[in-house]
Amino acid sequence: MKKRWTIRKHDAAAINLLAAELGVKPLIAALLISRGHHTPEKARTFLNPSPEHLHEPFLMHGMREAVDRIKLAVENKEKILIWGDLDVDGTTGTVLLRKTFSLLGLETSYHITNRFTENRGINFAPLEAARADGYTLLVSVDTGTSNFEEVSKAKAIGMDTIICDHHEIKDDTILPPAVALINPFHPDSKYPDDNLAGVGVAFKLAHALLREFDLESEIPGLLKIAAIGTVADVVNLTGENRAIVALGLIDLVKTDNWGLKALMEVADCRSDMTSMHIGFRIGPRINAAGRMEVGTHVVELLEASDFGEARKIAALLDSRNRERQKVQQEVTDLAILEAVNFPDACFMVVAGEGWHKGVVGLAASRVAEKFYRPTIVFSLEDCIATGSARSIKGFDLFEALGSVSDLLESFGGHVMAAGMKAKHENIEALRARLHEYADAKIPNDERTPELLIDAVVTTETLSIGLVNELAAFEPFGAGNPKPIFVTRDLTLRDEPFVMKEKHLKLKLYDVNGKVFEAVWWDGVAKSKGQTLAPNSRIELAYVAEANTWQGNTRLQLVVEDLRADN
Repeated sequence: MKKRWTIRKHDAAAINLLAAELGVKPLIAALLISRGHHTPEKARTFLNPSPEHLHEPFLMHGMREAVDRIKLAVENKEKILIWGDLDVDGTTGTVLLRKTFSLLGLETSYHITNRFTENRGINFAPLEAARADGYTLLVSVDTGTSNFEEVSKAKAIGMDTIICDHHEIKDDTILPPAVALINPFHPDSKYPDDNLAGVGVAFKLAHALLREFDLESEIPGLLKIAAIGTVADVVNLTGENRAIVALGLIDLVKTDNWGLKALMEVADCRSDMTSMHIGFRIGPRINAAGRMEVGTHVVELLEASDFGEARKIAALLDSRNRERQKVQQEVTDLAILEAVNFPDACFMVVAGEGWHKGVVGLAASRVAEKFYRPTIVFSLEDCIATGSARSIKGFDLFEALGSVSDLLESFGGHVMAAGMKAKHENIEALRARLHEYADAKIPNDERTPELLIDAVVTTETLSIGLVNELAAFEPFGAGNPKPIFVTRDLTLRDEPFVMKEKHLKLKLYDVNGKVFEAVWWDGVAKSKGQTLAPNSRIELAYVAEANTWQGNTRLQLVVEDLRADN
């Protein structure tokens, strides 16, 4: 799909002033200003993440009540059940709290939601069994805010609940009768940052507890787990999340956690770790556990007591991830075939019998990307549709689903992603009403994807040195993407080289003969409609990266889009 190029406008005077005050090049100053760091103080804070950027945990609504209840559990030697959601956010948060409670001398067990046999959120039957086994306190991670009935039942049988969650709260939600509901979206919350992942909320509880018990020296070790869950949950890497991830990535390859070592080995992460390694190598393997089987494997991996055991579990997760990739491609292909039947839809709703529930969210991402429409992909089974939704820039998915809540059995999530259940017979009505809603909300000029370009860069500026300077902006991710540049007046030297029948490698040169190598992932499909012939003049939009091969590091331009003179 053709993209709208939007090139940021810059204030030259402001750029030069900030560049002089910081001692950086104007391009770096321009990037800082465009990302909201327009004063020297803000820029230095952004460029130097530190423990001081972690907010006071007791600013979080419910934190004091939660800490006091856990202190009581320590005094009374109570047993705690941790309930974690099935994705990487919930599983890493479960590991983090298990480690914290162990440091306090508490006995814990855990339960990870099973995608295939349980409802998302807290289920009562395992609580009842745990209570019979002597557990008197439940702590949830990345779930629980909408579980009024289950928390009420737990209370009735003598089990208190502390909820750590980060999902948005619907206006009509009746909050559960928990001892503490720690959620940045709580109506009474005054916490300065509502972008925390579920594992981030769990980390804040751990931070508060460890300080109360004079164990703050243990916090850096927990940051590694919190960083992985935060990146993989695709929350904005700004504010406190930036600090959590930047601090957690420090010396990650030197971790003494056998599970992390084994996971990095199987994912071929052997150099200094970045957020990209977590997002594209570590995170998918952890998430594959809950998508394809059970998330408990993640807890077992990260709590493994020796490297041999850890390697076996890491190999299992790697195998599940390869299986996930295959199934995801199959469901995505079917979903796209279904979506083609609705060419005029402003909100894409597709469904298929028996589509794997573990990959419908990933398929929704692909459909949303291909058609540039907010998308729900449903798996149909026994008259119930289990769906996952993904949005596009500027469209509030959570609000949209609220407008059709009468057609849904349940839903929850965020602005950009959500999950839901519906009766099979309501899908047609959902499709019609969500189309009407999106048609009214999405302006016509925003129905093609926007490519936001950070700056026009000349070939004189373009070098491996620039890539090294951009490393100061790490960790990259949602809310802090790698900068996209555009360079004009390039010429294609040869026919593009096709890699694995889908990607393109391009050799380009400027007016002075300086040669650049570019790679266009999925370029065969994305370049349709353009003739990339030798000597074509090219305007290239790209991310500048370092490509290391056999010990040699050189500049590589990763193509986002291009315009040829044909």
